[in-house]
Amino acid sequence: MKRDFDLTGRHALVTGGRGLAAGMARGLADAGAEVVILSRTKPENCAYPFVQADLADRDALRAGFDGALALMGGRIDILVNCAGIQRRHECEDFPMEDWDEVLEVNLTAVFELSQLAGRVMLKQGKGKIINVASMISFFGGMRIPAYAASKGGVAQLTKALAVAWAGKGIQVNALAPGYMVTDMNDALLRDEARRTSILSRIPAGRWGTPEDMAGPCVFLASDASDYVNGAVIPVDGAYLVC
Repeated sequence: MKRDFDLTGRHALVTGGRGLAAGMARGLADAGAEVVILSRTKPENCAYPFVQADLADRDALRAGFDGALALMGGRIDILVNCAGIQRRHECEDFPMEDWDEVLEVNLTAVFELSQLAGRVMLKQGKGKIINVASMISFFGGMRIPAYAASKGGVAQLTKALAVAWAGKGIQVNALAPGYMVTDMNDALLRDEARRTSILSRIPAGRWGTPEDMAGPCVFLASDASDYVNGAVIPVDGAYLVC
């Protein structure tokens, strides 16, 4: 069983470098994977090779992927699509430029990176793609229509790619984090009423942390999940089923 979870010698590309991405990158590295980070800015104290790319810029995304692939010797075994952004406005006042940016980074970039990695994985005959969905993939959220649309799209994109590539050695799954202590949720964490309300519905009795994403990520990246495909797995302390 230990061999099933061993990622020694496998090459993993993780987008984003902070928060949940950092937790998953550490988990993959601890399991033996060689990790490369692709992000707009280099995370503080980054322990892994880093390639800079603004995922809102399609040319920069492609160049960044090519650079990361070169660092990995032309092989990619694991892709973790974690980079994401958030914008909050009332729906009636939501600026179209914010809508476009959120959809570009959170959904279109996920598709293009999956497509780029998928082409390599198809030649290899094996690969793992792990997308980061959200609780908002399952229900709506206040003042975040673009984020909700993007994360709903990530869940459906995950299923579509799984169907396309399941018979070709590639597993495509998603993790749906619950309410996590990250910079993206800073506005919620500073709102005492919302923070308390959310916590009261989490049966685990606490908000999640980036470290909570590591184990599920390693599972989906490993041979142990070879017959798991198209799943959107909540990592939420049972929030969704409460």
